[in-house]
Amino acid sequence: MKNKLKKAIESAVSSLKEKYGADFDHLEIEVDYPKNEAFGDYTTNVAMMLGKVLKKNPMEVAEEIVKELDGKIDGFEAPEIVKPGYINFRLAEGRLQELVGEISELGKKYGESGIGNGIRINNEFISANPTGPLHLGNGRGGFFGDTLSRVFRKAGYEVVNEYYLNDAGEQVMKLGHSVLKDSEAAYAGEYIDNLHEKLGNISDVREAGEKAAKEIIDNIIKRIVKEKMGIHFDLWFSEKKLQADGYVDKAIEIFKEKDLTYEKDEALWLKTTEFGDDKDRVLIKKDGQKTYFASDCGYILNKMERGFDVTIETWGADHHGYIARFKAAAEALGFKGELRFVIVQMVRLVKDGKEVRMSKRAGNVVYIDELIDKIGIDVARFFFLMYSCDTHMNFDLGLAEERSQKNPVYYVQYAHARISSILGKAEDGKFGNGKADLGLLKHEKELDLIRELNKFPELIEEVAKSYDVHKFPYYAIKIADRFHSFYNDCRVIDEENPALTTARLELIRSAKTVLGEVLGMLGVSAPEKM
Repeated sequence: MKNKLKKAIESAVSSLKEKYGADFDHLEIEVDYPKNEAFGDYTTNVAMMLGKVLKKNPMEVAEEIVKELDGKIDGFEAPEIVKPGYINFRLAEGRLQELVGEISELGKKYGESGIGNGIRINNEFISANPTGPLHLGNGRGGFFGDTLSRVFRKAGYEVVNEYYLNDAGEQVMKLGHSVLKDSEAAYAGEYIDNLHEKLGNISDVREAGEKAAKEIIDNIIKRIVKEKMGIHFDLWFSEKKLQADGYVDKAIEIFKEKDLTYEKDEALWLKTTEFGDDKDRVLIKKDGQKTYFASDCGYILNKMERGFDVTIETWGADHHGYIARFKAAAEALGFKGELRFVIVQMVRLVKDGKEVRMSKRAGNVVYIDELIDKIGIDVARFFFLMYSCDTHMNFDLGLAEERSQKNPVYYVQYAHARISSILGKAEDGKFGNGKADLGLLKHEKELDLIRELNKFPELIEEVAKSYDVHKFPYYAIKIADRFHSFYNDCRVIDEENPALTTARLELIRSAKTVLGEVLGMLGVSAPEKM
């Protein structure tokens, strides 16, 4: 309904543009939800924006827009103008009643969108070095990337979930030294001790590192990602194979052909400053070794050849300074698609206001699989996804361990389970048979619940564009709030009023569908009973 309303407002604004001969093209028309729900379901400040251009009172401009909208938007009550020039819109009761029937008919297809039709996305996330288990930051980025892909698919995009394995280069050598426990060892912990027992008799450092990396990838990272975190990757992309297939050399040759390289201090440099970087970057060091950056150039080229329209890179906070050179390399190679970066900020595990150290593997690292074992995957995913990735996060272990409705995950899941229970009782009692008369849904709490269900398709499209997946947990909580409020005021199964019972059962069935889909976006289970 938001898109429908926005198009109608755009049409009205175009009419005013012709009337006054003014230029409104630079104005971005926005339709939002009012902060105070008493003002309606949608609001726009377009009259105030136009008032500045036309040098007219926004209230007068709002009246002109409302006049242009007259009879052109179905499903809404008459718009309301409030100072200093907002135009508020309220969904008509009949439209809300119709929506229940539409959700029932569409089922799990409700919320699907065609905005992503024909657009291919490469969503690369986690991509932690294969030198040890995954930590909390990897978990946060992993759950974010996985949920974002679920939203993309709901919105009609074609998505490839990709994990880039840095299984070549210096970190593999460091791992080799660590496994052999020589003077250059860089990593420690129980997993290194286990690898030393298995591979410590190997004399070659690189061989030890490569075999250890394979063990970590196959038996730690992939197992944790799939079995513990519930994430599926379509492709595990090997840096070692990237180099073997010649992509790094190919990228360097393209740079040379474009006259974008030069030699200095016996090294080969790329002119990344020509593409917005703060300094040029080394591709090949004076010892002949290709840099980590050179591998990235080859990886970008490979993605270009695979024909993605959008490439998403989800990185840890320590990689923030790497964005400019990565963008420069993509531009230098001729990447024409959209390149998006998501930076995942640090996570602190706290309980009773104090930081918690719970790992047995290393002194100061908390691993994601240990946290999941302690609190469960549903709680872990929901809690991590409640915070925008660009904010530092204190993970409240005390609340996460709470097995009551104080814990937001259980609060939401309980709403789903309660709906399931009511529907089960209705079936046992043979209530709600026949076609529902949705026109009977007139109670304020019924309509409030439907208003919330109406937002789901809009949220899918919004998050597919903004990547603000943290809005989904709060939306799930809001649906649960609306349902519990409805349930407290409205008796669902009433033997003396079978028609109303049937209508209300249809309503909560729709609520269950939407709540289940929202939990599905989050990768959280939707229990039938608790």
